[in-house]
Formats: sequence, structure tokens, C-alpha cells
Amino acid sequence: MNNHIGIVEDDSNIRNIVSAYLKNEGFMVSLLESAEEAWELWQTCPPNMWILDIMLPGMDGYEFCKRIRKESEVPIIIISAKDEEIDKILGLELGSDDYLTKPFSPRELVARVKRLFKRSSTTFKTLEASDGRITVDKLTIDREERRIFFNNEECEVTTKEFDMLFILVENVNRAFSRDELLVKIWGDNYFGSDRAVDDLVKRIRKKLPDLPLETVWGYGYRLRHEGDTT
Repeated sequence: MNNHIGIVEDDSNIRNIVSAYLKNEGFMVSLLESAEEAWELWQTCPPNMWILDIMLPGMDGYEFCKRIRKESEVPIIIISAKDEEIDKILGLELGSDDYLTKPFSPRELVARVKRLFKRSSTTFKTLEASDGRITVDKLTIDREERRIFFNNEECEVTTKEFDMLFILVENVNRAFSRDELLVKIWGDNYFGSDRAVDDLVKRIRKKLPDLPLETVWGYGYRLRHEGDTT
């Protein structure tokens, strides 16, 4: 296993402990004390995943996450002493894939890292085996190129936004529970709450306000459509 992980953390003790556990699992790691250093690394030798603290000197983790998301869907795990729900929601809305509150178990972090890499690999292989486009009303999904078009205009989406849209388009009018979507999008070993699904839907609705993505109250979500798909 030679995946490269960037650890952005100004606490040297946490940085070194996380590094030791990840190296023991065969990962390559780069240790960075600030988001500015991490951005320089991104320009020269971009990691395959970021483990990112929020409270950093200079540029904070939220701003760094925003910058990365403008360029890439590389997995990002936020680690933070901030455990308020609003902080977690903000991290997810900015495009992080996971959020872990300090103090945390290094073994749990390693498990989440492995799950994210496995999820990214599985999704890619599944979509690579497919071809063509699926159109539902104004929404078109290019499965091979992982692109979304709405009203004939391309819409920039994150990895998880694409995954949810792909699931819903492939199963038009079917209602999915939050737990089902959590497993399909985040994987069986996800440790967080199903609030992550609601946050993801909120982001999709903001980008595609006319999409008939309906809430099934007390259950989950579905994509409503009357007619055929192509």
C-alpha cells in the first residue's frame, strides 16, 4: 500500500502519533504544521488524502478545505477539538468526507482512512465498468466521466454529491432510508450519524434548486420523476 497522506496539524504530539500509526499500516505520510505548508505540498507532490486540523496558525482548516475542493475531490478527514454540531456541519458542507473530534483513537482514525480509500477505489471501478449517460428530466449523469449536467449546463459536484445523485437516478422514484444512503455512500464502517445524509441533500439542493429531490418524512429521500429515463 503506497497511498500518500498529508497530515496538517500544528500539535507535534498528535502529528507524530497519527504518523506512526499510518506508517505502521504502510501509508506514506507528509507532516505539515500549517495550511500554507500543505498548499505548497499540494502544488508539488499532492497527497491522495488529507488529515486536516481546523485550528491552525494562519490559514485555518476550513479555508484550506475550500481551496482544495475547488481543484480536487481528494478525500479529506477533518480532526478538530471543536465538537459542536455546527462545526461538523460546516466541515461537511465545505466538502470534507469525515469529521473526527479530539481526543480520538488513532486506531479509529486508521479505520476511517482505510474505509475512505476503499470507498474511493470501489466507486471508481464500478463507474469505470459503465458507459453512456442517464437522463432524468433536466438532469444528466455521465457515469464514465463522473460529470453532472443540469439544464444542459455542467454542475460542479463533490464525490459524495455525485454518488448520491447516481444512486437516485439509477433508482428513480424509489425511496431510500437515511441508513441505506449512509451505507451506500459512506460505507458499512462509517462511524458518524445519519445527519451527514441530510447535510449532503442540503448541498445538492443548493446547487440544483429545481431538482425534484423529495424528502420522505420520517424515512429518507427519493428522486421523483414521471416518465421514462434514457
